[in-house]
Amino acid sequence: MATTQKTASPKKSSGFHGIRNAFWVIVVCFVAAVLIFKYLLGDPANFVNNDPSGAVLNGNLLGTIYKGGMVVPVIHTLLLTVICLSVERWLALRTAFGKGSLTKFVANIKGLVKEQKWEEAQKACDKMGGSVANVVSASLHAYKEQDSTTANIKVSQKVSKIQQAHEEATQLEMPTLQMNLPIIATIVTLGTLTGLLGTVTGMIRSFAALAAGGGGDSLALSEGISEALINTAFGIATSWVAVVSYNFFTNKIDKLTYALDEVGYTIAQTFEANHADA
Repeated sequence: MATTQKTASPKKSSGFHGIRNAFWVIVVCFVAAVLIFKYLLGDPANFVNNDPSGAVLNGNLLGTIYKGGMVVPVIHTLLLTVICLSVERWLALRTAFGKGSLTKFVANIKGLVKEQKWEEAQKACDKMGGSVANVVSASLHAYKEQDSTTANIKVSQKVSKIQQAHEEATQLEMPTLQMNLPIIATIVTLGTLTGLLGTVTGMIRSFAALAAGGGGDSLALSEGISEALINTAFGIATSWVAVVSYNFFTNKIDKLTYALDEVGYTIAQTFEANHADA
C-alpha cells in the first residue's frame, strides 16, 4: 500500500524579512517629525528677535517652513514613513532575491531540470537562498514525490499536484514580498491631500489676519501665501517619493513573480514530457 508523502513547505531564507507591524514605524516617524518641527524649524535663531511667534528672518527657509503650522509635522511624518519603509522593503527584497543573479539562477535551474540533475538543482537552490529558491525547492520536492509514487494516478493529475505545490509555496512567500507596500501606496495620495489641507488653512489664516488689520498689506499677504505654499511643496515631494518607491518595488516583485512562473512551468512540463508514455 503506497504511503502519501506530505509536500514540504518552503523553508524561510535567513536574513531580514521585513517589519510586520509598521504602526510603530509611523509612531517613531511622528515623534521625530514633531522634534524636528519644534527644535530645528522652530529654533528661535530663525526668527526676528528670537521669537518663533513673530516674523521670520529674511530668507530663512527653516523659519518659513515652521510658519506652515501644525500640518508641517504631519507631512514630515508621511515623508519619513515613506523613506523608512522604502529602506525596509529594499532590505527585505534583497533577502528575497537571494545571494546571486536571479536571471542566471533561473537559467541554471531550467537547464538542470531539463537534464534531470535534481541533486545539482537542489544544491543551487540551497546556495542561492531567497524566495525563488524556496519555491523552486518545494517544486522539486513535489516532482520527486510524484515521480516516486506507485499509486495509479494519471500523468495530468501528477502534473497538477506539482503545479499546486508550486502555487502554494508562492502564496506563502508573497505576503512577505508585498508587506507594507499598501501603506506606501496610500501615502501617494495622502501626501498631496495633506499638503493641500495645509495650504488652505494657511491661506485662511493669512486672509483672516489681513481682514483683522483692516488693510491690504501686500507684504503680509505674500508672506502668508509663501508660508502656505510650503505645505503644498512638501506634500507633492512626499507623494513623488512615495510614487517612485511604490513603482520601484512593485516592478521588483513582478520580476521575481515572473521568474517563479517561468521555473514552475519548466518543472511541470519536464515532468509531463518524461512521463508522456506512462
